[in-house]
Amino acid sequence: MSLDSLAPALLVGACIVLVSILGVRFAGRLGVPGLLLYLGLGLLLGTTVDALSFQDAELAAVLGYVALILILAQGGLTTRVEELRPVLWPALALASVGVLVSIAVVTIPLLLFTGMSTHNALLLATVLAATDAAAVFSVLRKLNLPARLRTLLEAEAGFNDAPVVVLVSVVASGAFGDDPWWLIAIRILVELIGGAAVGIAGGYAARWLLPRLALPAVGLYPIAAMALVVVAFGAASVLHVSGFMAVYVSAVLIGSALRIPHRRSIIGFADGLAWISEIGLFVMLGLLADVHRLPSVIGIAVVAGLALVLLARPLASFVALTPFRWPWRERVFVGIAGLRGAVPIVFAAIPLGLGLAGASQVFDATLIVVLVLLMVQTPFLPALARRLGLVQAGATDELDVESAPLDRMSAVVLALDVRRGSGLVGVYISELGLPPGSVVSLVIRDGQPLAIDEHTRFRADDSLLVVCPGERRIATEERLRRVAKDGPMATWIEERLPERRVEPSPASWPRQALTWVSGRVARDR
Repeated sequence: MSLDSLAPALLVGACIVLVSILGVRFAGRLGVPGLLLYLGLGLLLGTTVDALSFQDAELAAVLGYVALILILAQGGLTTRVEELRPVLWPALALASVGVLVSIAVVTIPLLLFTGMSTHNALLLATVLAATDAAAVFSVLRKLNLPARLRTLLEAEAGFNDAPVVVLVSVVASGAFGDDPWWLIAIRILVELIGGAAVGIAGGYAARWLLPRLALPAVGLYPIAAMALVVVAFGAASVLHVSGFMAVYVSAVLIGSALRIPHRRSIIGFADGLAWISEIGLFVMLGLLADVHRLPSVIGIAVVAGLALVLLARPLASFVALTPFRWPWRERVFVGIAGLRGAVPIVFAAIPLGLGLAGASQVFDATLIVVLVLLMVQTPFLPALARRLGLVQAGATDELDVESAPLDRMSAVVLALDVRRGSGLVGVYISELGLPPGSVVSLVIRDGQPLAIDEHTRFRADDSLLVVCPGERRIATEERLRRVAKDGPMATWIEERLPERRVEPSPASWPRQALTWVSGRVARDR
């Protein structure tokens, strides 16, 4: 590229980004994921604009790795250790045992019904085994799922890139048939453990270093934090262990630290980088595809997609989660919600860049499977979650509010919608019983902010902003969920202390109920 071609390239690139950003809003109204829009835009541009033709699969894989690093970093920064700890072992089981089950189940029908070679069938099954972090983060965080279920699927997406990329490299190199299975298993285990160790070291190093830097500008802290995450990836790669595992673990530790300066600036910066990475990654992969080759692999894609969705994913989730005794409804959701996106396509570009025989067949089939799943599977998840009774009325999200007072308080802002049928409808602010230091700071009704006091009563379709200390976030969320479930009666069902809840004795219930009713009547008057 020369200086003369720089301006047209920047103009085209900026227009693509703007169209993608504006299209997200339009796609959301149609129930179509924005990721599908990006991929479709790349396919359209690659087919109609010859100047945008992009056929360098090796460069696509490299750029895809960079984008995945930034996407995983954003996902890790917005995942707290307290949320990850209860689901750590189930997530690791899904990311390891689940991946192996998925590969085996998808490979068998490909060999039986498509006539693919063993090498290519195994390669296609391997690249399809990884769930996509960008798809999981963007879709599941819009659903009011139980925190542990959402964190399980996000952690799985963060963890399973590591073993899959090792398996893709082994299969693509031809070493899978030469090396004994136990040697490959040990290699994967060492890479995962080593990557986690590097991530832990990098995360704690960042938690120690960032508060002591005393940088002259706020904007330097997000750059420093992301640089430290990238350092974790580089250090892990140099040591020949999993860089993706190091990125996710270090980002989780950094994002969970309460004393990291300008934490919200860091998360906001990472969120912006993740968005531009998703847009660029999907558009680039669409440009890399050749639509004229796609019809020839539709049969292979159909077999692989059906085997993946109907057999491999449900069986993988059942096998991986059975030892942990998860409820059947959550297991069913996990068995359906293994979202695919750019990650399988990036991994499929690795053998394509190496020029392996049949690599284009694997890449094209992967692209078709991802396209179909984005169109069919993603819009189906909200309805499935409601059908299984997994949508929570009192679920909250943390807002990225850039405010110095909140940083000094180590406070977070939670957003909560009062849905029709929720127990919060008709509850007074004074009846919430929030933990000490947690307050309702704003009520939005009919699109307008409402002046509030202790006599403010919530209505359906209200939106609340709750400010709470960082260390009391979990207790505040639990209290809001309790009131959303039990309504104002929750004020005497349990004590209001956040650190230690003691169920009142049955003998005290009539007295507490009478006190609550009399106070309620007095306020209504």
